[in-house]
Amino acid sequence: MNLSPTLILSIIIAYFAMLIGISWYTSRNADTSDFFIADRKSRWWVIAIGMIGTSISGVTFISVPGYVNSSAMSYMQVVLGYMVGYSVIALVLLPMYYKLHLVSIYGYLEQRFGPVSHKTGSAFFLLSRTVGSSLRLFLMAKVLHAFVIEPIFHIPFFITVLVTILLIFTYTYKGGVKTIIWTDTLQTLFLISSLVLTIILVGQHMNLGLGDLVSTVTQDERSQIFFFEGGWSDPKNFFKQFTAGAFIAIVMSGLDQDIMQKILTVKTLKGAQVNIFSYSSLLVLMNLLFMALGVLLFIYASQNGIDIPTKEVTKFVEGVASTVSVPDTDLLFPTIAFKYAPAAVGILFILGITASSYASADSALTSLTTAWCVDFLGFGKTEVNTPENARVRHWVHIAFSAIFFVLIMVFHVAATGEVIKLVFDSASITYGPLLGLFAFGFYTKRQIADRHSLMVCIASVLITAGVYLYNGYFGYPIFGYKFGFELLVLNGALTFFGLLAISHRSSTAQI
Repeated sequence: MNLSPTLILSIIIAYFAMLIGISWYTSRNADTSDFFIADRKSRWWVIAIGMIGTSISGVTFISVPGYVNSSAMSYMQVVLGYMVGYSVIALVLLPMYYKLHLVSIYGYLEQRFGPVSHKTGSAFFLLSRTVGSSLRLFLMAKVLHAFVIEPIFHIPFFITVLVTILLIFTYTYKGGVKTIIWTDTLQTLFLISSLVLTIILVGQHMNLGLGDLVSTVTQDERSQIFFFEGGWSDPKNFFKQFTAGAFIAIVMSGLDQDIMQKILTVKTLKGAQVNIFSYSSLLVLMNLLFMALGVLLFIYASQNGIDIPTKEVTKFVEGVASTVSVPDTDLLFPTIAFKYAPAAVGILFILGITASSYASADSALTSLTTAWCVDFLGFGKTEVNTPENARVRHWVHIAFSAIFFVLIMVFHVAATGEVIKLVFDSASITYGPLLGLFAFGFYTKRQIADRHSLMVCIASVLITAGVYLYNGYFGYPIFGYKFGFELLVLNGALTFFGLLAISHRSSTAQI
């Protein structure tokens, strides 16, 4: 039984009616301070559950299952590296954030280095999170438009994107983090339920019991997790991906205002640390299930004669360009869910992709608004709860919504490859300066010439982008080496040594 576009649309409308109802209830009497920090009264377990939805976006929900076709389960090596990174966040970063009573975590950079470094760090977060969240929303809008909106209304893609962003704006503009703590928790529960039930239902449709499901997945060649044979020239090499995973977790969670803003609403440091360890353990399990689902979907497609969707892309091998047709694995899951699997799978897919996409995007919009207001407009240095601040905050919220729209339309024209890879590629280039700035602040006692920090960070980004294009996009090896996700480490190291070059000994760097 196939789902009709009308039924799919009805499910989405009902879902958003529920979110808007939660938003109304949680944002009653909310002020600007509640928008930023929810009065620091959140329960750690509520935040831990909600963070799963924030981290596992629509990109994970769609792109990770498709990623196993080209890279098997090698992504689990990155995920296992996350555990090291989250330990650093819990034991090193969080104690400092709580000690300084930060609203924006980039306030640390001002206290450690000065105002230019503060704004530089926040600016790179704004760039990174805006690009990453736009990519995630782009994938969700792409699927929603192809399978729901276009078949019913025959309207352009930009209308789908516009409505998607307006819905996010509607339920976040007043309550901010106070609202998304609860909406994200609810959406995470939908996400987990959708994932587990989808695996069970697809298995049942293939006449597989639980034990058969496990053996079917583990015996498939795409279930390989660890890769040691290829050496350092292999992008899937375990040591490269594990190390990259640790740094990705530190940067994309511990140095990311989006994730930290919600954790810092927990009243005590101990509660926040328990939150991190609980959340990271659940995150590993969730990613393993997503990749197992991916293997299962490819087996299902093969057994039922389902063609994997394709797309035309331009590829470079040592500078030589060619246009080739490649599998569009991002569309495999929705294609099976809507056209071939039982109707229940399609319903679960809609709930899962909607929950994961909006749980990620709503918190991103809130954190971007917070970072701009606190780091660039100085809300934290004056009385926060004023009518003027509330008015400015609303306009900033609108501005970032508009930026999301523009970037999604750009990606619609230009994006190629699995979106999960694009997210990490963009993060490697834009998050690197944050890694270098915080590492230099934490692990040295030297002071920098603050006015030059922006120049150092821009230089490291340009060099890293050049390496990415030369080595990754155009396909030229560098001394036989090809960078993968560990490009982030290179970027952070360039920033660190650049800061070292503009530093001097200091006896006052106590933070």
